[in-house]
Amino acid sequence: VDAKDFGEYEELMKQLGTGTAVAVRGDVVRSQGKGQLLEVLAREVRVLGEADGSYPLQKKRHSMEFLRSIAHLRPRTNSIGAVARVRSALAHATHSFFQERGFVYVHSPIITSSDCEGAGEMFRVTTLLPENSEGQTTPGNLPREEDGGVDFSQDFFGKGTFLTVSGQLSAEAYACALSDVYTFGPTFRAENSNTTRHLAEFWMIEPEMAFADLQDDMDNAEAYIQFCISYAMKQCKADLEFFNKFVDTGLLSRMQTMIQEPFARVSYTEAVSILQKSGHKFEFPVAWGDDLATEHERFLAEKHFGRPVFVFNYPASIKAFYMRENEEDDGRTVAAMDLLVPGIGELVGGSQREERLDRLEKKMELLSLSKEGYWWYLDLRRYGSVPHSGYGVGFERLVQCVTGMENIRDVIPFPRHPGSAEF
Repeated sequence: VDAKDFGEYEELMKQLGTGTAVAVRGDVVRSQGKGQLLEVLAREVRVLGEADGSYPLQKKRHSMEFLRSIAHLRPRTNSIGAVARVRSALAHATHSFFQERGFVYVHSPIITSSDCEGAGEMFRVTTLLPENSEGQTTPGNLPREEDGGVDFSQDFFGKGTFLTVSGQLSAEAYACALSDVYTFGPTFRAENSNTTRHLAEFWMIEPEMAFADLQDDMDNAEAYIQFCISYAMKQCKADLEFFNKFVDTGLLSRMQTMIQEPFARVSYTEAVSILQKSGHKFEFPVAWGDDLATEHERFLAEKHFGRPVFVFNYPASIKAFYMRENEEDDGRTVAAMDLLVPGIGELVGGSQREERLDRLEKKMELLSLSKEGYWWYLDLRRYGSVPHSGYGVGFERLVQCVTGMENIRDVIPFPRHPGSAEF
């Protein structure tokens, strides 16, 4: 701004505080200052929206924890603005990858009566909590069954319902008709976890492929992850350079490795052996039959292999009911896989599904799962069953992987976690 061009220059400067919205007319010229290529030589400046001294984003470095407390304003920062652009690009890449390969996009329901994972950590959906004249809930008036339990047959849907933890079961139904499908939408988990890796509301990409085995599953997952990283590196070059400079100095080299080298593959049994023989002192010792902890996953991906690694053929006892039993060890393991990546740990989880009705029913009986509650899922095996496989990708973890952001709460616009549903 040239002061002589403005009659009330000093008054104008008083209004131009941090956060003020302005409209500027002038000429774009080569900058005479350092650190920037161009600048605007202003002839007219109009204040559109003032911001007084209480504006919380002042000219200093703010902690991510503080920015989470003002999530409605944090997209104005360089870091969160860059995250938003990368997240948008990865969503576009997701649809491009599957659409270009003939997959059909399926909108799976958000309200469900099925627990896909069998974990029981689900948010219940109900209209049975009545309100009194003062707008307060009165749970004492809930309809009851003879045993004292809540009678959900009188609820809105005529049965107990929840927010979904996965669109997989719905995707399987459509894959058995349309061959290759995928879902991409919000999922929910009522897990009381306050780690940097978990959210109560998050997005999942879940492809399902008919006539595909576990090897096909891993091949597709590897191609998808490499496609997304390549797309982000091309479309968000400046943002990734920003993250590489200020957030994670090894980000770009790690991304290059992920797209240039094939992912490693190792059986669960081999992975446990590697961990046990590593000489590394883990907080949680590992034994065959245990689920791998984050420290185990990251050791395999970061220290041993130095690149993403698929771990496959997990013990049946630690995996979900719908995963196909392996014949070669009499069902001791299932055709399941997890993709472990440096900096994150588990990014993808998938399996070949159990397409044999008798085996699936036997597994459900073993786990005390109601056949009546999954009658339609069993019908998929009863009528023209085909081998099929699929996997799930936690979208926020993918964004973390590509940006280097440490906390998952910083890669979703308005994070939902225990004790917080603000904004």
